[in-house]
Amino acid sequence: MTLPFLAIACLLVITVCYGAVCAGSPFGRCRRCHGLGFALTTDRRGKVKRGKPCRRCKTSGYRIRAGRHLFNLAQRLYREGTTPAPTTPPVGPPAAPAREARR
Repeated sequence: MTLPFLAIACLLVITVCYGAVCAGSPFGRCRRCHGLGFALTTDRRGKVKRGKPCRRCKTSGYRIRAGRHLFNLAQRLYREGTTPAPTTPPVGPPAAPAREARR
């Protein structure tokens, strides 16, 4: 086996595994608050207490994975590109029938 073939195979396996993780668990722990939803602070005595809510995950403690975010974007783009354009009925009163010419 050549080295480029082995590298491509490893990258393919890693990509498939990450895709499976994103499909099975689309949300991961927030890296900023470590999944708590808020920051930890200490008071003057050194006792740990709850701090400000995390703005990155909006206090849920979860964030969407990058692969799932890309999948959602691609899915939305496909959905918007394949839906038919809405047909709107003509606005206003119906057209009057044409009169016959008199002789």
